[in-house]
Amino acid sequence: MPRHSPIITYLALALAVVFWGFSFVATKIALQGFTPFTLVFLRFAAASIFFLLLLRQYRLPRLTIRQKGQLAVLAIFQPGLYFAFETIGLQYTSATTTSLIIATIPVTVLILSMIFLKERLRPVNALGVAISLVGVSLLIFGGNDAGGQGGSLFGDLLIFGAVFSAAIYMIITRRLGQSIPPLQITAMQIIFGAAIFFPLFLRDLPRMQWHTIPADSFIALVALTLFATIGAFFCYNYALSRITAARAAVCINAIPLVTTFGAWLLLGEQLSPLQGAGGIVVLGAVYLANYQPKPPERVMEAVVLEQE
Repeated sequence: MPRHSPIITYLALALAVVFWGFSFVATKIALQGFTPFTLVFLRFAAASIFFLLLLRQYRLPRLTIRQKGQLAVLAIFQPGLYFAFETIGLQYTSATTTSLIIATIPVTVLILSMIFLKERLRPVNALGVAISLVGVSLLIFGGNDAGGQGGSLFGDLLIFGAVFSAAIYMIITRRLGQSIPPLQITAMQIIFGAAIFFPLFLRDLPRMQWHTIPADSFIALVALTLFATIGAFFCYNYALSRITAARAAVCINAIPLVTTFGAWLLLGEQLSPLQGAGGIVVLGAVYLANYQPKPPERVMEAVVLEQE
């Protein structure tokens, strides 16, 4: 098997999808006992200890001042802004709706790549971007009620803030992954993230009532730390160092399927018919937005003959 097997790359992506899919459900459960920034800080502080111990075991190249600065900027977007938007947003909208909005990240990556990286967009991809807006509208405005399972416009807009933060993170990570090992990117991302959330944790600390936290919230916190933080970030950063950001982002489409199953099983959440239709439209639109037709067989044969 080659050193960087595609099987390993896509297995890492699959694990990240499963971990992140259940993370929305776990966050809803954890928020029953923790304030938003207490939850996020504890999650990243515990993960930071793990990565500091891990870094001591490996002789990784020393980072330059410029690379440290780039990683600090990366951490502002992910986990900084992303988790601030997502964790607060989940207080106002459902885990299922959140995961479906998060599924628009690949479309957002395409749009930002077109704007900032001057990448060209095929007509079929542009059609996918346009259709995705219809699906997103159904998700936001198709809920049964403003405060129930359908969530609220405020919560949905916060989740969109997380979407843009994640898209910027993917573009930056793709470039950094060419010169910095995935383990180092993940470790510094988590450590910087804990530093970013520490002042917000101190602000939330007086509001915490530790003796009233249910056991389920503690279990959810541990699961978020081990799987959604340590495991998922390492798996996804590894994949981003092997394939393009757009291709890796497409795999996020499967997150809503995992979340919908987990939210139905553990939280009893259900989508309204309009939101279900919106979810299907979003997933189909994301496929179109990232669709790349295979070159004709004759062209491929000509390329092979030319190489020979």
